[in-house]
Amino acid sequence: MKINLDNKIFQAKSNSENGEVSSDTRFHYHQDGAIIWAEYQGGSILKGSLIGKIVNDEYLEFVYQHINDQDEMLTGKCKSYPEIIENEKILLKESWQWTCRDFSHGESVLIEQ
Repeated sequence: MKINLDNKIFQAKSNSENGEVSSDTRFHYHQDGAIIWAEYQGGSILKGSLIGKIVNDEYLEFVYQHINDQDEMLTGKCKSYPEIIENEKILLKESWQWTCRDFSHGESVLIEQ
């Protein structure tokens, strides 16, 4: 699957309870070849960024970091599997893990706005 995430905006549709991303969080993606990066904020997240790559035109693999409204700096890693849904919008099904705190895992779904 060839995808183009450049200049796409995503919003969380769902997230595990141990995550901090909410429906108020917006991700602004950029892409240069297989390299992807994004800025995100909203809800309890004051400012965040992620950087990674598209692997075999199948999934995204990236690391992320953000500062929340409790003034904590948090980090994690994620694999994200894109799907094309109605109206040619992109849905990202994500499996993530904190690389800080309790190192717990979670799942989230983001949808293109």
